[in-house]
Amino acid sequence: MEKLKDAKLFRNELISVNGKLVERYNKCLEKLGFSKTTLTSFSIDGLGWSPEIAEEKKEQFYLNNEEANTHAIIISPLQKSLPIYNPFHSFDKELMKVVFKKHGDFIKDITRDSAICLDFDQKIDVFYEPLDVLKYKDIVIKFHLINNLNKAKENQLKLIHTFNLDNNFIDENIHKQLLASAKKYGDLRERNLILEEIKYTTDSFYTKAFGGIFVLKDFVKPILIFQEKETYNQAINDTVHDILMYHISHDELIDKLLSYDVIEANLEEELHQKKYERIKKYTLSKHLMSPTHLVKDILQNDILFKSYLNKIDISARKKVMGLELFLEKKKTSKTIKAKDFLDKDLFVSLHKPHSSLKPNHQDLIWYLLVNIAPKDVLFLYWYDKEQFYSTFKTLESSTQDWVIETILNNF
Repeated sequence: MEKLKDAKLFRNELISVNGKLVERYNKCLEKLGFSKTTLTSFSIDGLGWSPEIAEEKKEQFYLNNEEANTHAIIISPLQKSLPIYNPFHSFDKELMKVVFKKHGDFIKDITRDSAICLDFDQKIDVFYEPLDVLKYKDIVIKFHLINNLNKAKENQLKLIHTFNLDNNFIDENIHKQLLASAKKYGDLRERNLILEEIKYTTDSFYTKAFGGIFVLKDFVKPILIFQEKETYNQAINDTVHDILMYHISHDELIDKLLSYDVIEANLEEELHQKKYERIKKYTLSKHLMSPTHLVKDILQNDILFKSYLNKIDISARKKVMGLELFLEKKKTSKTIKAKDFLDKDLFVSLHKPHSSLKPNHQDLIWYLLVNIAPKDVLFLYWYDKEQFYSTFKTLESSTQDWVIETILNNF
């Protein structure tokens, strides 16, 4: 992963946490019911998630109380502009945007000497079965301050009120209490320490609960797409809900998404897109056997590309050049269908979210498509970084170099 780090493509936008911030972070962990970290320095993303703490705890989603209860930690206003590297839900990024949009100024003030624990309450205490994810609708974002700073303000204001009554200004005991409060918390009188709850309404989304489920709500019928076969087999026994259910590997899934205007494809247009060029090159790289040139050079040089294309077997060659071959065949055979001729992964990867979808829904469908067919390294990096990182580790060194240049050049 050092290559990705050097290219600033591996979690490069995290912020460092050390000193007193570690203490505040630990207080948030304890307030949320988790054990403290023993690390004296670590980094966090926009959600307050730390890859180092996840590794320490051997738990990627250590900010969750099981799958139904997710949380976040804010210890710095700098988190406002940070990405979320390990979201549990596809809408986690939107939740944090809403939080900073509504309470940004207050967060900046509070995090001067405190930290904020966030509870994403969807009114589901525990998941019992996969279709419980259909209960997701309104999420209430609740805020909790460490050290009960808002309570300290209430007490400070009460002391001030008492101090101003009658002759209490000469009461040494009240003096001591006021000084102790001011020394511990500072002057809290003018600080806004009450963050109103925020209501966020979900529509279509993805959750990593139950091994991963895509919940597409805003179509003719709700569609649930499962990543785990076992979860799918459990869910299809349901006879109560009027929904469509698929495993992500089902061939008929793409047909249904097309018929519901969730995805679309113009194959003639795709032929001339950079996306298809990337897919072809990546596909060829998977079929090269003991090349005498660097894979990076083969993929970047047209002459070498054609040379090695002709050295692989016919079946592999058809996978690399599948779209060109299909469009040629289509000129003489009007009945030929792309899904019957093209390699399945290639066929899926040539689709895109329907143009009528909202931007956040398009992002969700891109995420779905790169999970079904991870053939485009650039889109895989954009939409599913964790899968990209796992795949990158398995690539030959020169292929890794090509992938990095492809991403950096956005080509």
